[in-house]
Amino acid sequence: MTIDAFQLYGTRLVDPPPVRLRAGKLEADLANGNLRTIRYDGTEVLRGISYLVRDRDWGTYSPEITDLRIEQSDDRFEVAYLARCEGPDDTKLIIDVRIVGSPDRLDFEAEAIASTGFETNRCGFCILHPIVRVAGSPATVEHVDGQIVATRLPDVIEPWQPFKDMRAITHAVMPDVQAECRMEGDTFEMEDQRNWSDASYKTYVRPLALPWPYEIPANRPVRQKTSLVIGDARGSTRPPPGMSGGAIKLEPGARTGTMPDIGVIITPEEADATLSAKSVLTEIAPQELLFHFDPGVGHGVDAFRRFAAIATVHRGRSTLEIALPCKSSPSSEAAEIARQMRLAEFRPNAIMISPSVDRQSTPPGSAWPECPPLDEVYTAARAAFPGIRLGGGMLSYFTELNRKRVPDGQLDFVSHCTNPIVHAADDLSVMQTLEALPFITRSVRAIYGDKPYRIGPSTIPMRQNPYGSRTMDNPAGARIPMANRDPRHNGRFAEAFALGYAIRVLDADLECLTLSALSGPFGLIAGPAEPTEQGGRRPLFNTVHTLSRLAGASWQECVSSSPSEVLSFVARNATGARLHVVNLTGEERKVDCGACRPADAGKELLLAPFATAALPLAD
Repeated sequence: MTIDAFQLYGTRLVDPPPVRLRAGKLEADLANGNLRTIRYDGTEVLRGISYLVRDRDWGTYSPEITDLRIEQSDDRFEVAYLARCEGPDDTKLIIDVRIVGSPDRLDFEAEAIASTGFETNRCGFCILHPIVRVAGSPATVEHVDGQIVATRLPDVIEPWQPFKDMRAITHAVMPDVQAECRMEGDTFEMEDQRNWSDASYKTYVRPLALPWPYEIPANRPVRQKTSLVIGDARGSTRPPPGMSGGAIKLEPGARTGTMPDIGVIITPEEADATLSAKSVLTEIAPQELLFHFDPGVGHGVDAFRRFAAIATVHRGRSTLEIALPCKSSPSSEAAEIARQMRLAEFRPNAIMISPSVDRQSTPPGSAWPECPPLDEVYTAARAAFPGIRLGGGMLSYFTELNRKRVPDGQLDFVSHCTNPIVHAADDLSVMQTLEALPFITRSVRAIYGDKPYRIGPSTIPMRQNPYGSRTMDNPAGARIPMANRDPRHNGRFAEAFALGYAIRVLDADLECLTLSALSGPFGLIAGPAEPTEQGGRRPLFNTVHTLSRLAGASWQECVSSSPSEVLSFVARNATGARLHVVNLTGEERKVDCGACRPADAGKELLLAPFATAALPLAD
């Protein structure tokens, strides 16, 4: 079956396939001039080595690559190219790259030069270590002063850099196989990228304690080199494993729980469109409506009147998400918001409040912005909204919640969001962010225990950029980090991503999960100019509708033999038990689900790209 690229990705532009590089047991994929999925003897050693240039808003340049040369033999590969970044005011940066691989070594060298000077927040190598089977494992770090320290890669997510002043890091790939990654040309440090839901630890150049943006001086070369050295102490080794072509197996697991409620976010800007689509809202029947309110951008009593009209149609629970300006006293600001709510006769069931300034990140080395103590903010909210459940946390991402631990004594629940395109926006990186979600939820539980816990809104496009002055416009529908619109939100990719997201956070015992709006760039229904599969409904509608119907059902884990490709779980409610399965890849996958006892147990399931399925189970 041939599926049009637009149906899958919301665009007919597709990521070009990488070039597979091999030297003996060492393999790497070359994509856009950088290396992905670096493996030794079939096991992933590094998630990637990239040479990245970031602008003043931490947006990543997409350089033009010219003079590309690739040479391969059985035990060696070599890549060379020039990359050109076009900056503001006609500034240009040229990077001369050479990559050489042998059976036990990989060298990636780059020299950058700007004839006019070049402004950047970061320019240099970025090395990504995987997290699955690596988190919490032993590592050895060599610092720039020559000191060598035996340590471990973090298990619970570190809010700040776990390692600084790095020259090299060594970890175990498999028994008797070690990998040393050595960085030259500058001082490196590592951050725990799981904070942003990236599935990696990131070692990067130029410490964050140094100021940014900074200027690369004109005609002064910047040279850096990253080397990966494999130490294999095994007496004999097996050949690199080939693809078996067999089915991915699903087996019942031991973990169980209750499915969370499902929310939909509504902003004042989309309130009229939501009212116009009230029949769709009724069909989805989410348990929670999350209303966003920001006085700093002019939201006022008119927004509350629209919210009240929508809440009447919905007839379910609602939460008001407040970005408190904190320009005057929190008590006076909260009282004014409460007054406007009374005028509009809007009565939410809960309030989620956070200072507006906390939507912006405070990276290491930066001064914390002025903000009233959070206990004062929560006390003001309790006084202004008596008898209403009070939530706190962050309107941004887990990163900010991890770095600014909110005092939860007055709170009835904690909440945060995630976004998968903070650092990278290619298809593989976005899907891989699902691997980080269990680490995020376990880290939240490590901080806040059994406090009721919500996540969302969490969507592929970014609604607000905590790391710069703006989100990135994306009129061409490309795959751009930090973009306020993403084409995949319109395709089956988003449908699969959302179901994979829900499966990955089942263990968190969430009170509510919000994965979309009803309309707009984060919505379940498309605008009149956007073609869709189902008469205006984006494929994501299917996942949110399914999850809403499953709220309160019991779930049981299903263990996948390849969780990066296929995820599943069993849900049981009054209508019976079903096995829910999702293909997270852009290719067909065979799935053997016989151990989970589907009603048609004798048939192997063939899942189309980014497809979902719900199979009745045998009694």
